[in-house]
Amino acid sequence: MESREFLSKVQIPPVTQLLVWAPVENKLAYVWNYNIYLKKNATAEAVQVTHNGKVNKILNGVPDWVYEEEVFASNEAIWWSPQGKYLAYLQINDTGVHNIEYSLYGNDQYPTTVFIPYPKAGCVIPRARLFVIDVENPSRQSEVLVPKSVGVGDHYLRTVTWVTDERLAVQWLPRRQDSVLLQIYDYDGTNWKETSQKSKTGWVGRYFPAAPYFAANNMSFYKVMSNDNGYKHLHYVEAGKAKPITSGKWEVIYISKVTKDSIYYVSNEHMGRPGQRNLYNKSGHSAPECLTCSLYQDRCQYNSAYFSLNASFFRMDCYGPGLPLFTLMDNRGPAKGVLEDNKKLEKILTTELLMPTIKRATMKIAGFSTYLWYQMMFPPNFDSSKKYPLLIQVYGGPASQNTDYVFRLEWATYLCSTEKVIIASFDGRGSGFQGDELMHAIYGRLGTYEVEDQISAVRKFIEMGFIDKDRIGMWGWSYGGYVTSMVLGSGSGLFKCGIAVAPVAKWDYYDAVYTERYMHRPEENTESYKNSTVTDRAKNFKSVQYMLVHGTADDNVHFQQAAQISKALVENQVDFEAMWYTDKDHGLSGKARYHLYAHLNHFLQNYTLPK
Repeated sequence: MESREFLSKVQIPPVTQLLVWAPVENKLAYVWNYNIYLKKNATAEAVQVTHNGKVNKILNGVPDWVYEEEVFASNEAIWWSPQGKYLAYLQINDTGVHNIEYSLYGNDQYPTTVFIPYPKAGCVIPRARLFVIDVENPSRQSEVLVPKSVGVGDHYLRTVTWVTDERLAVQWLPRRQDSVLLQIYDYDGTNWKETSQKSKTGWVGRYFPAAPYFAANNMSFYKVMSNDNGYKHLHYVEAGKAKPITSGKWEVIYISKVTKDSIYYVSNEHMGRPGQRNLYNKSGHSAPECLTCSLYQDRCQYNSAYFSLNASFFRMDCYGPGLPLFTLMDNRGPAKGVLEDNKKLEKILTTELLMPTIKRATMKIAGFSTYLWYQMMFPPNFDSSKKYPLLIQVYGGPASQNTDYVFRLEWATYLCSTEKVIIASFDGRGSGFQGDELMHAIYGRLGTYEVEDQISAVRKFIEMGFIDKDRIGMWGWSYGGYVTSMVLGSGSGLFKCGIAVAPVAKWDYYDAVYTERYMHRPEENTESYKNSTVTDRAKNFKSVQYMLVHGTADDNVHFQQAAQISKALVENQVDFEAMWYTDKDHGLSGKARYHLYAHLNHFLQNYTLPK
């Protein structure tokens, strides 16, 4: 590597699934054909350390579809120890997992069929095993066994954290995901400690349990978890006992950095606004210090930070509500430097365009005692004495948040500024970052309160006096498409039209990890599965204009979901509009995205915008 020459195809296979450098020196590991290879340096001969990899059957070092999407949120399943002495890797066994199959049409005479192991609710899930390789002697491998309390049934491996070169911490979850077991493992057998965490009211964590951050003693650790009042806070865990070190009716979002003297974390404590994010420093017994609350106060209320190795510097990333701003901060003094201030974009927005204004506030709805947050985007030169069409932009999934302080330029911005449509979003029951009581309200009953609350919010919006009650629509993507469809199928009479992009139709059709986290298995919760289907509401769509959009190659929310909605609507003699995007996945990228928004504009102009 000192010669700065590119590696040849002989040295690294041309289609490598993953390549991860060791933290020190020039060692690397890569995955090819679902097997792991080690190299002592970039030009050294590769040593194959697994030999059983097989597509859609046995995967070494990379996750399968459901682990990548729902467990790791990453395509990596290799973890180097701090000094590169050991390499831990995940082995996934998908042998018993049923495949989803769909066609890729391409340009050939015959379509290609894609097969992906995809465990649906109630079905066989992948089997996960964790191994550790001695890099100096790759044939020496040991398995990190799942604890008996978890391993007696189906389970998931959630996180792998190297504490030292000789100590490993692993989090395991039972299939139900209402508890987590953190196991600390030492290779010499002197330490084998377990710490358990169980949710009192629902699933554990927001989407999944947070990772541990180890203290200087390499045994105790810091972790974000729910306190006794159901708010996510920092805890110090020592000898299996968790002690809260922050508290209040707000939440710690995540830990950014742990040093010998300080813990840096992001929370939404400031000003009691759950949609804000600020960076804090907690040192010893002193009160937490907010490092970003007073910086660019009007512009920057949604921040994150990335630290240097010893935390002497950090990059402050400000995402709104003003234009994004990226700044290099000196953690030891006042010095800082602007990395990107978006001045050019600011000039365009202030001199060439009329931008909407955004209001964020709270209101009460029937069925819940706490004030809930909404945001509303108003057209330029808004006049409260006039009536405007309203479009609800919804996601609504568990632990989600639509009312935040992030700057966005998106389709909604165009509709508001150009077509004079008010855009509103509402965080009802099931939404996150405001405590477990609100978030877990939909536990075991998706398709209920998060749907009802959107309808209640619209009634409140109408009472504000400037909404044209005859021109109200809703749209959403993925879970938002599901909520849109459930709302339109409720027969409320409030909505003229709705757009559902890549919606779920039935939770039986979606993946087991996500669905069972909130709904358990179908055989354990039959009525809730039955009552949460879009298809059973098909007859109520006769009174609304409905547009259904889906990609035929969606490997996440399968085209099967839209096909079932379409079939139910046809069987009930409901007229609706549909748009299928050939060979496009869940994101509808490329030219399909432009086509989609043009089509959505046309749909709204036909059904919502005209008086």
